[in-house]
Amino acid sequence: MAGNSSNIDSMAGNAASFAGRGNSVAARGRRRDLVGLAVAYALILLVIWTPRPWQKLLWWVAAAAIVALTALSFEGWQAMGLRRANFFRSLWIVGVALLVSAVAVALALRLRTLHLPPSPLLFIETYVGYILWTFVQQILLQCFFLARLLRLLPNAKLAAAVAAMIFAAAHLPSPILTPVTLLWGWAACLLFLRYRNLYTLALAHAILGVTLAITVPGAVHHNMRVGLGYLTYGHSHKTLPSAQP
Repeated sequence: MAGNSSNIDSMAGNAASFAGRGNSVAARGRRRDLVGLAVAYALILLVIWTPRPWQKLLWWVAAAAIVALTALSFEGWQAMGLRRANFFRSLWIVGVALLVSAVAVALALRLRTLHLPPSPLLFIETYVGYILWTFVQQILLQCFFLARLLRLLPNAKLAAAVAAMIFAAAHLPSPILTPVTLLWGWAACLLFLRYRNLYTLALAHAILGVTLAITVPGAVHHNMRVGLGYLTYGHSHKTLPSAQP
């Protein structure tokens, strides 16, 4: 009996030791996620609020840091939503974005605020960079910030809300882009959690972003600029969106 009791005590001790190590690993993981979030977001804000020519250098520093942090905690392409699964099931999101775009264009025509490049080719040249940037934004929102918040916060809905607030805050002080990105960011996070497909979200984001750019006068949204670019905007009438929103 004494031998059995000793074995039981030993097994209990080992279990407690394993649990302690597991908790320690989990705590380190949470600290790593929190530090990664803070570093990445601080760099993004520095890029947004730093004047040129330092902004361009900081952009590359931020990009390199985020890529490195993503690689260190890479969970696979499937987890990132870069997959074919659920593409057609979530294609209705693109349909809704197209419907919203059609309504906005119709209103802009009525209000005479619609401004388009003079040819389809020029339209593509003007907005192709922005469309690619919307894809990058969705990767940042879903695969970097939301992924870490899901591990740090107690439930997915709270993680989605916090990710949306982080996303919107990066669009300050724009009075148009900030509330729009708050709403879109929250919806996009919830839709990502349901479908885990980034392609339809990126397409919808691109449609909505370009629609906003062509239906609202540039003097109102400051050429889709955010941060310091919004404050220093010269009220020109260019239609090319900034690479920042």
